[in-house]
Amino acid sequence: MTEHTFEITPEEAGDRLDRFVAARTEGLSRSRVQALLASGDVLHNGAPARAAEKLRPGDRLLVRVPDAVPVADLQGEDIPLRILHEDADLLVLDKPAGLVVHPGAGNDTGTLVHALLHHCRDLSGIGGVERPGIVHRLDKETSGCLVIAKNDAAHQSLAAQFADRTIEKTYLAIVEGSPRKESGEINAPIDRHAINRQKMTVARGDRGREALTLYRVLTRADGLSLVECRPRTGRTHQIRVHLKHLGHPLAGDPVYGRRGRFERHLLHAWRLAFTHPRTGERLTFTAPVPADFPLVPPGAK
Repeated sequence: MTEHTFEITPEEAGDRLDRFVAARTEGLSRSRVQALLASGDVLHNGAPARAAEKLRPGDRLLVRVPDAVPVADLQGEDIPLRILHEDADLLVLDKPAGLVVHPGAGNDTGTLVHALLHHCRDLSGIGGVERPGIVHRLDKETSGCLVIAKNDAAHQSLAAQFADRTIEKTYLAIVEGSPRKESGEINAPIDRHAINRQKMTVARGDRGREALTLYRVLTRADGLSLVECRPRTGRTHQIRVHLKHLGHPLAGDPVYGRRGRFERHLLHAWRLAFTHPRTGERLTFTAPVPADFPLVPPGAK
């Protein structure tokens, strides 16, 4: 990994952050910068940066550029994949609950990356050796739509769409209780928990990062509600934290609610819409409602 640091001078103040980084960092296109922003590898005064932020005198930037290396030591594993779409540039998968997306502490084998390497070796290397093709992630217990990049150009395009918030994500969530309103928005900034650093929380005062989730109750039964959630930002654990803030945590979520009678938190990435990196066509994919969901959208099987 290569690191670049900048301290903004009065003459540079007012520049848009992504344009400044692309102009000042040799070998980085603006789309590549967008990919680094989406992965949290650009820090603005120590916090993950946003593309449109305006720079001020004295601001400090750290740009971390992972080596775009080929897959080396990781070995493919014959793990079944639920493929919703595949072409020369990308894959769209229906990730099952319980499958970890990429290797990490305690997950050296049996991840989605291992399954992908068994299925195809032509994956984007932008994410580094342990995350080939991975543009975005879902929590281990979250099921549903996930897009995978097969080459660097597709990765950069998709990452830029995530950074620009033009990718549309729709989730299904089973929550405890019955929300008072049929629909609404949860506009509450999110920050890392002060004590438990593995958790996120709604921030107080001027702390945290902007986070907005639109929601709509689809059906209610047996003390539970099925809620459609459309996050407009992409913060860690955003839907889980926002639903807890609403007073109706995800069913089966021991971190932000309680496990209860369910074996996992009931969150499903139902639909995903984006612009194809090569063709420019707007595509929408739907992952079937999982069998362990006790409630389904009206009209769905």
